[in-house]
Amino acid sequence: MEGDLSDSVPCSSIAVNSVIRVSSAGVIWGSCVGPFDARSLGLSGMARARFIAKSIGQHGFQWGLFAAIFSFAHCGIQRYRRRKDWVNTLAAGAVAGAAYGAGTRKWKQIAGITGLYCTMFQFANNSKSV
Repeated sequence: MEGDLSDSVPCSSIAVNSVIRVSSAGVIWGSCVGPFDARSLGLSGMARARFIAKSIGQHGFQWGLFAAIFSFAHCGIQRYRRRKDWVNTLAAGAVAGAAYGAGTRKWKQIAGITGLYCTMFQFANNSKSV
């Protein structure tokens, strides 16, 4: 009964699940890095609290946005190709990286590195012994 549910679960459900998980990680990261950055900037009082709150919100939103783009792209590519392999992850990582870095001058490099990183993560994840 332990089959893969990715064929029967809609892409939107997969994306919502990943957004909740990854944006939670972004919130945790923002709550860790925010006080450090505020201290290095010399902020105190309300300015420090606003800076930390803004950092938490920014990291949570950015990480969640990346997760949404990656999940939709990965699910859509996988269903279009009807294959479950590393090419789906590479393409979805490149799409998410290009979308995330669209406002920068180096969006092609960001897309390539993101695609390679996501693919290496999938290889590492698949090589775990059960």
